Amino acid sequence: MITLKVNGTSQELDVNPDMPLLWALRDTLNLTGTKFGCGVAQCGACTVHVDGQAVRSCTITVGQVAGRTITTIEGLSGKVADAVTKAWQQLDVVQCGYCQSGQIMSAIKLLTINKKPTNKEIDAGMGGNICRCGTYVRIRQAIHEAAKTLA
Repeated sequence: MITLKVNGTSQELDVNPDMPLLWALRDTLNLTGTKFGCGVAQCGACTVHVDGQAVRSCTITVGQVAGRTITTIEGLSGKVADAVTKAWQQLDVVQCGYCQSGQIMSAIKLLTINKKPTNKEIDAGMGGNICRCGTYVRIRQAIHEAAKTLA
């Protein structure tokens, strides 16, 4: 048994410690907001927070995160999360939506460490998050809007 603290709740999982966190979240805990995109940590669709850091859940194992604090898109809370999700909705960022949970998780991490990022800092902070629909301009605008809300 492996204990994970997911979205504020301790969860006992009877899974192989080598199982990717992504599959434990989706298949075992039924937290399907975190998406599978590429399986090699290149697209960002599977981004979650582990101990406050944005990580790709497709390449980190359950054994590596045992006992650590994991937050998925379903467990978001707080001032930064509220500002980001509100900006995403106001600016109608989502097109197909598949990558957006990973985009939002990365944007929250960016705004947690940089309250007023420039376009260049947003591009760097969101690097590795791929949007097949190309909503990058709206994503950047939403991050700026969320930063204004937080100021």
